[in-house]
Amino acid sequence: MSKLNKSIVAEFESAQITRELPKFSQGDTVVVNVKVKEGSRERVQAYEGVVIATKNAGLNSSFTVRKIS
Repeated sequence: MSKLNKSIVAEFESAQITRELPKFSQGDTVVVNVKVKEGSRERVQAYEGVVIATKNAGLNSSFTVRKIS
């Protein structure tokens, strides 16, 4: 990435890092809302599951949820 792109990304991340994000950890039950696009239609589908993994990396954090059927 060029220096210009890195500075733009850093500026964006610094503005977003102040957002209040929910706190959860492995073993917690969560409800996830997923935006599903079908052709020209969009809808939001919610599902519930257990958090089985988290990766904390600032704004690039992610988590894995095992769906409860």
